[in-house]
Amino acid sequence: MTGRIQLALNVDNLDESVAFYSKLFGAEPAKRRPGYANFAVAEPPLKLILMENPGQGGSLNHLGVEVADTEAVDAEQRRLAGVGLASIEERDTTCCYARQNKFWIEGTPNGERWEIYTVLEDSQTFWGQDSGQEWAAVAAALDARASGNSAPASGAQCCGTEGASQTATRGACCA
Repeated sequence: MTGRIQLALNVDNLDESVAFYSKLFGAEPAKRRPGYANFAVAEPPLKLILMENPGQGGSLNHLGVEVADTEAVDAEQRRLAGVGLASIEERDTTCCYARQNKFWIEGTPNGERWEIYTVLEDSQTFWGQDSGQEWAAVAAALDARASGNSAPASGAQCCGTEGASQTATRGACCA
């Protein structure tokens, strides 16, 4: 797989974390929004995402691999399906201040959240046009699927706006 690893961290204080990681990697954030910053580090190739979640600092939010385009997303999804890894697909979805095509990998052995994605364009909102989505709803959808429920808890939806094309290799992601 060609791309760069994404590491999304929960941080208690965004300003302190941006200052630290700017020094660590010798780079300023590529994007900065309220409660969010991302670094596009050239060496080592890394997309570092900082998500301000007071009280959750120092914990992993999710992992990912950013690839060049939708064709690469599709190729990786087919490859992983071929080795028995199911996925939850999201197309033309808004997440992390970007419109994306992506999928989430199901069944990680320790519950890590991995996504394979490409950025289609920048967005002014974190989750979508109404910014009403929250990470907890994405986590609930993935947790419901991991526990064998095909439908997540009421009100939970995948990252993105309602009505977006969200299918999986084993059925629909969202109820």
